Amino acid sequence: MSDVATAVYEGADAVMLSAESAAGAFPIEAVATMDRIATQVELDSNHKNIMHAQRTEPEATGADAISAAARQIAETLNLAAICCYTASGSTGLRAARERPQTPIIALSPIVSTARRLSVVWGLHCVVSDDAYNLDDMVNRACFIANREEFAKPGDRIIITAGVPLRTPGATNMLRIAYVGTGAEEGRR
Repeated sequence: MSDVATAVYEGADAVMLSAESAAGAFPIEAVATMDRIATQVELDSNHKNIMHAQRTEPEATGADAISAAARQIAETLNLAAICCYTASGSTGLRAARERPQTPIIALSPIVSTARRLSVVWGLHCVVSDDAYNLDDMVNRACFIANREEFAKPGDRIIITAGVPLRTPGATNMLRIAYVGTGAEEGRR
């Protein structure tokens, strides 16, 4: 139990079973116990302070500045979700490194990127077709935030992406959007 708690306090992205815990007779109960420990640690008021103290300053790049700004804006405005479009995975990693209190949805058209990011702290990964243009990108993010039950119509989300679209490593855009009643439209 203390190993799991310590790992969470130190900011680990994931914890795993090992040795006798992994080979034991009660694997489901062992994972459930680890989940309860991690959840309790993250609810501890000291955990938030520790994560804030450990947060690294953003590098002097547009992508790092956008990720830091997205966290701050999402928390200040109490937004429903941070949606980041990511092809290489770097935008999702940057968003998670900020350890926001706001849920993060990482949207990627690349299955292997979404799979790789699925073990990163705080990322809810969704494979989605690439957006056609900026309007489609916003509509798609709002739809997915609603479909995945992070936002409901009337909520606001923040979206980060690279423009021009489909340019890996070019995160340079941040947009706040309202989730509309059209969020139930059928998008992938």
